Amino acid sequence: MNDFDKDTGVTMDYDSSIIRPLMHNEDVKMRIEPSYSTRLRGIKKGLLTLHTLELMAVNIYKYQITKKANELNRQLVAAMCNEMTHFQDFQVKLFEHGWKPSKLRWAYWIVGFLFGNFSRILGAKMTLKLGIWVETKAVNHYSELLEKIDWDGETRRIIEKNQADEYGHINRWRSFLQSNDLR
Repeated sequence: MNDFDKDTGVTMDYDSSIIRPLMHNEDVKMRIEPSYSTRLRGIKKGLLTLHTLELMAVNIYKYQITKKANELNRQLVAAMCNEMTHFQDFQVKLFEHGWKPSKLRWAYWIVGFLFGNFSRILGAKMTLKLGIWVETKAVNHYSELLEKIDWDGETRRIIEKNQADEYGHINRWRSFLQSNDLR
């Protein structure tokens, strides 16, 4: 199944209904090499950025979830799980290269906590609008990083898949808003 983004007219080659793609032990590869090259500096900066932003996304969804047993909460849990997968993808890539996550990632955790809680307090409509806004920012950020950084093929595919997931979230939240089924 391919996803279609209504805004860009782009057909995504990834199935965003797959929340957590299969990963084998052999998929983890050590990629440690001297990181003084411009290419590796770009990859490190990109991975650190994506890792911290995905941490924020996990917390936004985590703190938007209410106690109601409804479809919106089910989709928020699925989105949170998907964002946790993205977070793990980039953490694995950082460690494969011998790098560590940013020491400032706690700030993104707090921003996600605040965005998630405040949007939940303001209601389902605000939860969805924030989701669309944040995911649109993520899609644009992914595009920028895909264009500017010379990624290896495997990492590029992971980034493209994660970007397709973000398009899927945008489309899902827009559908909820249009349906006005926000119980």
